[in-house]
Amino acid sequence: MAEARSAVAELRLMRDLDERKPTWKDVFYSLRKSAFRRYYRIRNSIRNGVWPASPSTLGTVFVVLLVLLLSEPAATDSFNRWLWQFEGWFRLPQGLPRLLKAIVISLVFGISFFIVLTTVRLYLLRILLSYRGWMYEQLRRPSAKTIFWSIVVRLVSGYHLSLYSCQRSLPRMPVPPLKDTMQKLMVSLKPLCTKSELEELQEMSEEFVNGVGSKVQKILILKSWWAPNYVSDWWEKYVYLMSRSPIAINSNYYILDHSYWTPTANQVSRAAQVVYSCLTFKRSLDREELPPLVIRKTIPICMAQYERVFSTTRVPGEDLDELVHYDSKDSKHIIVMRHGIFYKLDVYDSKNQLLSPTNFELQFQSIIEDADNYAGQLSSEERSLAVLTALERSEWARTRKQFFNRGINRESMEEIEKAIFCVSLSTESPKTLTERGKALLHGDGKSIWFDKSQNYIFFANGKAGANCEHALADAPALGHIWEYVMTKEVLERVYSEDGRCMPMPARFRQGSFSKPQRLVWDVSAALATKIQNAMKFMNTNLQDLDLQIGDHDSWGKGFIKKCKVSPDAFIQLALQLAYYRDSGKFAQTYEASMTRLYLNGRTETVRSCTSEAADFVMAMESTSVSHEEKIRLLRIASDKHQTLYRDAMNGMGIDRHLFALYVGCLGLGYESKFLKKVLSRPWTLSTSQQPHQQLTDVPDVNLPVFKDKLGPGGGFGPVSDDGYGVSYMLSCDSKFFFHVSSKHSSPQTSSKKFLQAIFQSLEDLKLLFDSQ
Repeated sequence: MAEARSAVAELRLMRDLDERKPTWKDVFYSLRKSAFRRYYRIRNSIRNGVWPASPSTLGTVFVVLLVLLLSEPAATDSFNRWLWQFEGWFRLPQGLPRLLKAIVISLVFGISFFIVLTTVRLYLLRILLSYRGWMYEQLRRPSAKTIFWSIVVRLVSGYHLSLYSCQRSLPRMPVPPLKDTMQKLMVSLKPLCTKSELEELQEMSEEFVNGVGSKVQKILILKSWWAPNYVSDWWEKYVYLMSRSPIAINSNYYILDHSYWTPTANQVSRAAQVVYSCLTFKRSLDREELPPLVIRKTIPICMAQYERVFSTTRVPGEDLDELVHYDSKDSKHIIVMRHGIFYKLDVYDSKNQLLSPTNFELQFQSIIEDADNYAGQLSSEERSLAVLTALERSEWARTRKQFFNRGINRESMEEIEKAIFCVSLSTESPKTLTERGKALLHGDGKSIWFDKSQNYIFFANGKAGANCEHALADAPALGHIWEYVMTKEVLERVYSEDGRCMPMPARFRQGSFSKPQRLVWDVSAALATKIQNAMKFMNTNLQDLDLQIGDHDSWGKGFIKKCKVSPDAFIQLALQLAYYRDSGKFAQTYEASMTRLYLNGRTETVRSCTSEAADFVMAMESTSVSHEEKIRLLRIASDKHQTLYRDAMNGMGIDRHLFALYVGCLGLGYESKFLKKVLSRPWTLSTSQQPHQQLTDVPDVNLPVFKDKLGPGGGFGPVSDDGYGVSYMLSCDSKFFFHVSSKHSSPQTSSKKFLQAIFQSLEDLKLLFDSQ
């Protein structure tokens, strides 16, 4: 491969689009941009540090005190005398002018008062946000207590919330009582275990509670007092970063763009506009101009995951991976892939402005032309480097250490890892939802750098999507970015009639910028062999994936809401019915919920296969049970599911507590057979409702004009070898989208068959209410 390496060495750097040397104006703009960046950081630090108070409060207190001390109105005579006593305490010089004395006293007293006020408001808000009564009440009929609480929260919170201003006021997630968790666990296992199995587990749980369990529980409580979150750091480390399975298909997930509408069929224009919008979103994050997400316009949720959504890479380790995040001053470029060839593309000009969409078009077009011309000069292995990120993590770590730890390979690797995100300009044109989902989840195995926090894939027909790394953030955070970008395409005129990007306003002046820089790799014979083996490994995995995406468009959550049933509970009951019909048994079911009402909260498990759900399913399969009785059982099961979901959001779930107990036991050098047994039970049915409409002030998605523009959401691979991964999007009142994954190698599963079973179960549930 030495000949190819010598050939590419000359082509590593392309000529600049603008070869002129930077002028004093360019230097001025660069310094100005740097000054603005420092200003925003200092401003945001001050705002976040004093929130929920405001810096203007300090100024107001200072001015009021100064006026009182100088004017000495009769109404505040006693208060003025008390203030002037500070003159002696501060030991101010006798000859100091009265005005300066008043300024010193006002400033010191004002700062002291401001600190006390900020601290009181901060802890008062934390106490208020610990209230969870609102969660268990109907949205349209809150209690007087909840209404009063909501008013007080808004008064204490103040105004002008910035992205991270609420973080210090968020309560810390409590550790559930040990006996409560054990009791809930036994109840959740009732429809899944035999009587003898339950008796054995009950005996083991009592032994655990009366033994090492109580000791570990105390450790968790202590950790919850000093750590931001008693479980999230362990969850990230041991569940994600310590996992040795490939992250492609197994961990990463995908997000589709508009369901059927394509804003432009021009690939480079679509890529240019989406990339520009993503970078605009990043700029609002860097400046903390994005407001925090709130529930019911009152309750803020944790935004910590947004800190790492850009410029982050998962670096493989032999035993433990590492998430490496780069600061904005070090990460100013993106990586663009075409035919497996990598290009570094600076996204800022000489004035430190973002490149305009039209200039991104030029850059992407030049990459396509160069890659198309150059691809034939490279071997298949040299164009398949990205497939190494789809290896098992320990194998990838050893390969990285052996071949990418020095020389040109290390330099090129650093450029990828420091990038804001990766872009892939694909030559494929997938048409159906299922084809698009497969292309985004794994593609051909060599067109996605799976370690990167975000990969944006643009197809030749103008469709697009994202592949996201899961360890650094959960789907709602990255889905928020994608929703912003897709909404911008729908509501704003960002493309011209011929499908090109709209130009910037006339007052915009782009500075000079560089052309893309092709990355060079030294692919030795030994590395080529590694790449060939990785390609075989990846091909086996992607061919085994059975993915089906379905659009249920005959009716949606609008009908369910008319039945006065929770849409999520309705879907989960349909899934239980479908699985029972498909396999003849019940399965342990995982539904993800968020715990972001707490500081650094991530997710919790809702065990959806309950005894109440099982009773309803058995009733549905019986011809002797009346429709009225089936509806009654459905409502009971729905209420139970809602309670479990609320408990999970409230930090009172089962599985994160069990997980933390298990880690705590290992830390004490003790391996609990009971915890190992219950935690090793497979999640045969892994489900997730996808977030939607996280943006505010947007039109009603149920309007006919948006029907073909709705986002179908995204999906993930199966968690169990003999099970299903199911994600669903309740995008509007008239349709659902389902993403079903399984493995072809399992004789027990078929994604197409299960998707049909889900649709049939939904229709059968609807018939219950139609009969009324």
